[in-house]
Amino acid sequence: MLIKSAAGYSKVMSHNKHFDHIGLDSSTPDDRIRAAGQTGSATGENIAAGFTTPALVFRGWMNSPGHRRNIRSRLFNQIGFGKAGTYWVTNFGG
Repeated sequence: MLIKSAAGYSKVMSHNKHFDHIGLDSSTPDDRIRAAGQTGSATGENIAAGFTTPALVFRGWMNSPGHRRNIRSRLFNQIGFGKAGTYWVTNFGG
């Protein structure tokens, strides 16, 4: 479910050259993650654009306090990744 939501949103962002946690349809990360079938009490999302390798995007997220907080959060015990072009999405669930 998290892979489905992350992959889907990375494609939407890439296709539309849109970079924002709020979708063009006004959807939030929680909306998209739940629509993909995720249950549980916690959801989160990291997005990135322009990075060419997983190592670079991960380094970018770890250098950002908010993104690093998602990666390290004890609220999350599930993760899904998506990439389209140079648009990256990680969805978290717990």
